[in-house]
Amino acid sequence: MRRLALLLCLPLLLLPLAEDARAADWRDALDAQIERIDRATPGELGVYVKRLNGGDTYRHGAERFWYLGSMTKVPIAIAVLQQVDAGKLKLSDSVELQDADRIDVSRVVRERTGRRYTVDALLDRMLKDSDNTAANMLIRTVGEDTVQRSAAQALGTQGFKRITNFATMRRDVYAEIHPSARGLPNTALVQVADAPLGPGRVRAVQRALKLKDGELQARTIDEAYDRYYRHDINAATLDAYGAMLEKLVRGELLQPASLQRLYAAMKLGTFTNHRLQAGLPRSEPFIHKTGTQYERACHAGVLRPQDRGADAVVVAVCAAGMDEHKDVDAIFQQVGRAVAQTALRPQQSAAR
Repeated sequence: MRRLALLLCLPLLLLPLAEDARAADWRDALDAQIERIDRATPGELGVYVKRLNGGDTYRHGAERFWYLGSMTKVPIAIAVLQQVDAGKLKLSDSVELQDADRIDVSRVVRERTGRRYTVDALLDRMLKDSDNTAANMLIRTVGEDTVQRSAAQALGTQGFKRITNFATMRRDVYAEIHPSARGLPNTALVQVADAPLGPGRVRAVQRALKLKDGELQARTIDEAYDRYYRHDINAATLDAYGAMLEKLVRGELLQPASLQRLYAAMKLGTFTNHRLQAGLPRSEPFIHKTGTQYERACHAGVLRPQDRGADAVVVAVCAAGMDEHKDVDAIFQQVGRAVAQTALRPQQSAAR
């Protein structure tokens, strides 16, 4: 009788082992593909994937700091919407464009001083269009200290240091060429950005600062950016960024209405066919944001974010030391395809 009872219980005893084996299977399969992609990559690659249904996580270089670029706009948006949730700000409130907001990679930068935008419109411009001037306007509206506190809460303090506005970021890079660049007005930063990256950009900084050749502390734009990246400002570990996205879809950071507003700005329901999403199934709901800077790029988001992330998959990928467009787009597409073939497949099978 005891033996029969043991035989009947055996499937239940083996069930956790089977679940662990399935989790290991998708992670091992993904690791094989990521290792192959990384070996063929000219620079460095970081990948973080977590299935929230079960908590199984894959990490490849996820513990190191990666420069985020425009992916900092997600924690900025969270900070803004938290102020909305707290009743301190309304989406309908208007914000006036100031000269101190202006910075390159932007449509708003060309608008007249004094033009007004609603907070709601600025969120779309910051996230959908990745407009840096719109981001600066929102940071000014809620305050840099507010953004910093919110980001530390969302990202944690171990895998994150500091977010700056986008004008400060430019000044910090050019300060590696000469410290006096920190005094450049925004109009000068925009003019400098018109020069192509490379020797032309260094010469533009030199002209703006009226420097002699012997006064330059970095002689190439590569050297300036390399020094800047070492400070780990506007950077985070993929572990930290992935944890922030998990908190977001779990409903821990925003009220439901603000969460849905953020999802819309993060292109839920829109297939961009770009970077990670180019390798993912068109039918998969995906909230996401990219980030791009000189020889740096990232893309992160959440597949199936609905229902408080019950069936969600968090994905974050960053690259360094390669062409931020020509190399990165194809590599990230391959990572997206690898995620679709591994991390998504078991859940798709279970759903059937």
